[in-house]
Amino acid sequence: MRPEDLLCPTPKGLYCPPGDFYIDPLRSVARALITHGHSDHARPGHGAVMATQDTLDIMRLRCGENFAGRTQAAAYSDTVTIDGVAVTFKPAGHVLGSAQICVEKNGLRIVASGDYKDARDPTCAPFEPIPCDVFITEATFGLPVFRHAHAEVEIAKLLQSVALFPDRAHLVGAYSLGKAQRVIAMLREAGHDAPIYLHGAMEKITHHYAARGIPLGELRPVRGAKKAELAGTVTLCPPSALQELWARRFPDPVTAFASGWMRVRTRARQHGVELPLVISDHADWDGLCASIVATGASEIWVTHGEEDALVHWCETRGLRARPLRLVGYGEEETEETAADPDADDASASDERRLDDIEGADA
Repeated sequence: MRPEDLLCPTPKGLYCPPGDFYIDPLRSVARALITHGHSDHARPGHGAVMATQDTLDIMRLRCGENFAGRTQAAAYSDTVTIDGVAVTFKPAGHVLGSAQICVEKNGLRIVASGDYKDARDPTCAPFEPIPCDVFITEATFGLPVFRHAHAEVEIAKLLQSVALFPDRAHLVGAYSLGKAQRVIAMLREAGHDAPIYLHGAMEKITHHYAARGIPLGELRPVRGAKKAELAGTVTLCPPSALQELWARRFPDPVTAFASGWMRVRTRARQHGVELPLVISDHADWDGLCASIVATGASEIWVTHGEEDALVHWCETRGLRARPLRLVGYGEEETEETAADPDADDASASDERRLDDIEGADA
């Protein structure tokens, strides 16, 4: 069996002909296997969805109860047979519930990694390399320039700024699923025990993480807080909120953005970020290369990101490699608020009351 007979790229996404299912399909399909809950991978409207229980719960939170016709939870390391194809979910280390999906038939094993990172994250199960024949890797940060510092170093930088400017509020832009909760958990590990504030768009997912037993400490909503109360505090918000009217409710805010893209200084300047924090939920260049080697795969398929550079690196090491050129994947943009109508309403209400609040606190 050729690899393309077991898994092949199509306009709808990766398709398994013998199992008649798609992995992270871009359009509605009859049967979908989902690697994780980010909206570029987990779309509603499929007839049937298989994913880890955490991913199913996250999809339900973000897309509504009826996000799929039916669902099936897959436990890590358990193998399910779908029309003669063995399917196994393994941790990807990306966000809560994220998984690599291993498909196997007639002795051929292909692993679709989805999004992954090999760095430590206290909010999700760590990445596990899976021995395979073909490894499908993301390449979000697939250039040698992307070598991320340890996230603990960036968290220390944030806390140092909080200590240095006790009269200023610190606003940390972060994606609402995964990044925000990781930042909060790492702040707690570093000894920051003060209440942490949340933009309305962050509340639902963050409280879900806390309900799953992840220690996030005391969390408070921004809405209803007085301006003076927010001095010296840390608030997590969508990156887009950093430049919105909403940010004016904070006393002399320090704007921070937690993202692997903060490794590029022009990106930080474009976003008006005062404190760039290079914290990524994707593997950096070294992590990508090390993960590929760890699988022992002789063939590498590269998708969504800097595909050509990683393909070239593989070829220089004697590996067969090809770019998949799948369009439609990439780190979530700043649509978190749109994904949560209640948060939208709360944020809009906050903005309408802003002038009254500032007047009351003056």
